[in-house]
Amino acid sequence: MDPNPYAAFLAPQRQLVASLEPEESWWSWRAHEVHIARASRPEAAARVLVVHGAGGHGAALWPLAALLADQGLDLAAVDLPLYGRTATHDPGAVRYGDWIHLLVDLIAAEEDGRPLIVLGASIGGLLAYEAAAQSQGVAAVAATCLLDPSDWRARAHMTRFGILGVLGRPLSVLARGRLARTMIPMTWIARFRQMSRDRGLSRLCATDPRGGGARVPLGFLASYMNYPHTLPEMMTTPVTLVHPSHDAWTPIELSVRFLRRIAAPTRAIILRECGHFPIEEPGLADLIDAIQEIALGLVTGHHIDK
Repeated sequence: MDPNPYAAFLAPQRQLVASLEPEESWWSWRAHEVHIARASRPEAAARVLVVHGAGGHGAALWPLAALLADQGLDLAAVDLPLYGRTATHDPGAVRYGDWIHLLVDLIAAEEDGRPLIVLGASIGGLLAYEAAAQSQGVAAVAATCLLDPSDWRARAHMTRFGILGVLGRPLSVLARGRLARTMIPMTWIARFRQMSRDRGLSRLCATDPRGGGARVPLGFLASYMNYPHTLPEMMTTPVTLVHPSHDAWTPIELSVRFLRRIAAPTRAIILRECGHFPIEEPGLADLIDAIQEIALGLVTGHHIDK
């Protein structure tokens, strides 16, 4: 297997562990052959499911997952339809709700009695939140951000052209019928220059054909902007926000605004010196420590407090 190009952007002392080759697996779900990278640890007391956002994929986040696996956690990183190595029969038909249903079914299919942490990156943070809200098998959520598309402030920051985010809902009426199947490059929408503090990593994310270089249907974007996420006041699963301190794409106040409304126990941890894609030290160590602490709390019964 070719070296993972994303691992090269971590600190030199991290790269050997981050280069751990994953176990490749496939899961048939509806009209998709879903690719899942794993570091199976049957002896581990807790499991982690890593969920990417709308410009990443499992392999892009695998170096971070490998660092967690090195701490003794059982890891899986899924490629959602349209991204990574997941094969999709009809890409033009994929909608945001499919991502949620896939995760809910995957969580149920892999339930083995051990506590599961769902770790979501970028818009995968709210995706992890929603999958947990609709599942019985998630013990805790960790999210690098919690962008609520129903908040106009969040819409303004999540797109390349801020005004498009503000107008996203009215414009979504155009993404119907045949037009909804129109595939457009994510680079037309996402602010990939702000993906990382490292220009090289931002460039890799934007050009990776399995990630930011992919195309998505207009109907997917419209369905994301209009999806009725579970109200935070109804959330019962503990949520930890692990937000990068130097995130130029998603200001922390947007995530905190959502986090404060969550009824379940919550906590906010700042990843020091990290950009939107958290690779910098010491924030990367903060992330690893946070996930370990969550796992330990689940195993010992010491849950986070509001």
